[in-house]
Amino acid sequence: MHLSTERQQVADMARRCANEQIRPQAERLEREGAFAADISWIHNAPVADVAFVLARTDPAAGKRGMSIFIVDCALAGVTREAKEDEPGQRSSPVGELPFDNVALPVDALPGLQGRGFQMMTSVLDEGRVGIAALAAGILQTALEASIAQARVRKQSGQPIAGFQRIPFMLAGMAKDTEAARLPVRSAAQQRGAGVDATTAAAMAKCLAGDAAVAHSAMQIFGASGCIPGCEIERPCRDAKIRQVHGGASQIRRRIIARKSIDG
Repeated sequence: MHLSTERQQVADMARRCANEQIRPQAERLEREGAFAADISWIHNAPVADVAFVLARTDPAAGKRGMSIFIVDCALAGVTREAKEDEPGQRSSPVGELPFDNVALPVDALPGLQGRGFQMMTSVLDEGRVGIAALAAGILQTALEASIAQARVRKQSGQPIAGFQRIPFMLAGMAKDTEAARLPVRSAAQQRGAGVDATTAAAMAKCLAGDAAVAHSAMQIFGASGCIPGCEIERPCRDAKIRQVHGGASQIRRRIIARKSIDG
């Protein structure tokens, strides 16, 4: 589990660093570290044994003054709050992890001091490829279920697959599924090759996440698609978060635009 999110904070980590909006700050590094912050919306926080925390070690240095610490969640001052009640992605518990003057040993700093921003953004890029892959999986699940449903659901005495509009909806879903899968593969290949995949990951997350929200499965299933236990009810609930976590799609577009303009 890695931690970098606080309540009321912007999603662009570089901007947060520049504006001094990342508040966890470690002091007295030559002897020990000390944290005091409330960190929210953290995956696996309610069940985590260890957290990797991005904190300021040099407030005057902006993003070059950030370091990553390994925090034992059993330490005094660390509180694992209850799981949030999420509409989707319920198998991954999300919660708050308040720190109240948590004393850390010197070896809690595993890497070079001041390299935390680069380390965290690299991890987040990899996570965004994973989020995009999850969105592509939602699309594939919705497509397969919708094709099967269109063959068996009947209106006016015939399967709805025989109506002109339904095959067009299925064709659109097939197109979007393949279109989402390709940038996910490209971003994963770039990450695997060790090259900068920030823009590729942003493109994959935006395209796949948006498509996962916009598919037509619910229309093809009708009211039954809203009932818990229906095969597309959970994928529909899980889809929206793909546009939000790991950095909102609007911020990913900002990254894509910056790369396109600046080169």
